[in-house]
Amino acid sequence: MITGLLAGWLCVLTIQVLCLLFLFARTAFRPVSAPVGAPPSAPGVTIVVCANNEHDNLLELLPMLTAQDYPLFEVLVMDDRSTDLSDVLLEELVPLLPNLRYIRVDVEAAHVTPKKYALTIALKKALYPTVLLTDADCRPASDQWLAGMVAAFENPSTELVLGISPYDRKPGFLNFLIRSETLFTAVQYVSLALAGMPYMGVGRNLAYRRELFFRHKGFYSHMRVWGGDDDLFVNEAATPQNVAVSLHPDTFTTSTPKESWSAWKRQKQRHLNVGKRYKTGDKIRLGLITATHVLSWLMALLAAGYVTWLALTGQTDALLNPLLLAATGLFVLRFGLFWGIIGRISHRFGQMVRWYAIPATDLTLAIYYCLSTLRIALTWRRKQTGW
Repeated sequence: MITGLLAGWLCVLTIQVLCLLFLFARTAFRPVSAPVGAPPSAPGVTIVVCANNEHDNLLELLPMLTAQDYPLFEVLVMDDRSTDLSDVLLEELVPLLPNLRYIRVDVEAAHVTPKKYALTIALKKALYPTVLLTDADCRPASDQWLAGMVAAFENPSTELVLGISPYDRKPGFLNFLIRSETLFTAVQYVSLALAGMPYMGVGRNLAYRRELFFRHKGFYSHMRVWGGDDDLFVNEAATPQNVAVSLHPDTFTTSTPKESWSAWKRQKQRHLNVGKRYKTGDKIRLGLITATHVLSWLMALLAAGYVTWLALTGQTDALLNPLLLAATGLFVLRFGLFWGIIGRISHRFGQMVRWYAIPATDLTLAIYYCLSTLRIALTWRRKQTGW
């Protein structure tokens, strides 16, 4: 039994080390060139912001968007049934801010969720062939955000550009957990995209060609699914050839995270429901990364208990078990690689997590993924036995 456990631990750690060295290292060490501004012949772009009761955020965000250093663009705000006088604000801002216009959505469609309905209208009404999406609570890092995000479209084969969107740093464990989970999610979707296996993007910072949207019939396959207007669309439309990633800090957007456990849990439940609809290959890859992450730590705990028992019972010779020594050494290597590679990515992504807190992120994510898996399993059992 002990031999099987140690052999299994070695296999799990080997997969983790390979992921770190040959997958995540792509993001950690990929050269990044600074945005140099758009040429005068740059294609026109429509920046789309869907907003529901975002009066204060729009007041702060829209001047940043209309001030982008780009020759030909518009900012299109979809005011989705707001009741906080957002429409009055937008009416006042249109003559004051160049390139700004808005469309008011007064009804909720029966066949599609509200945000997807608003986005579909926006894609139909956009003036330009390329759209850049963000949310009302996001803030672009610089006036080069637009130019940097759409620079990849100079390659004719590029139809999708994935951006980075860190969350603001605030005190408290919930904020640390959100930033840690957001960091590792970004590590995965960026690294897999760079490896030719794109599977998702975030609507807080995402660009694509309108023609791609309509060629894939928009959100047709998941119209009634809450969420997924970003990652499910990317999961369906992305190919190894048509996706690019923007990694320069000037092209990031920052946003405000949830500040209560209940709001965050609702958000994560929506994300989990969406993730179930990913392509089978993507679910297998993500499941393998997550499972080996959790098992690396779980088996380390079991191994530590075994070593403690050997020491207490005086079986010191068993401590020289070659499998135990090899697995322990590989765990230390994996721990160091995670700290170094994920820490470097975190630094590149605007220090989502400080370098000294990366080990805490590592362990916290293992516990979080383990508890999430148990919660999903228990929820599934309740639903099945209820019928």
